[in-house]
Amino acid sequence: MSCLSCASENQTEFRVEMIIHPTGLKNLDNPGVWLYPKFFVCLDCGFAGITIPETELLLLAAPTPPTKRRGVAAD
Repeated sequence: MSCLSCASENQTEFRVEMIIHPTGLKNLDNPGVWLYPKFFVCLDCGFAGITIPETELLLLAAPTPPTKRRGVAAD
């Protein structure tokens, strides 16, 4: 697969772990979703991208109810 930015074939694949948190004040109590995507880096221009497996995409698409913080009721 060639780089989307410079078309170089000089890329390296990494396995990474990350947490994606929804934005906005209403999501402050949302714990986020742990992901383990493939991370591609072009060693010529530095362009990077990720590929998220379908099972983890479903987790991102599913609504997650907020948790209760001490002394604060969830909406």
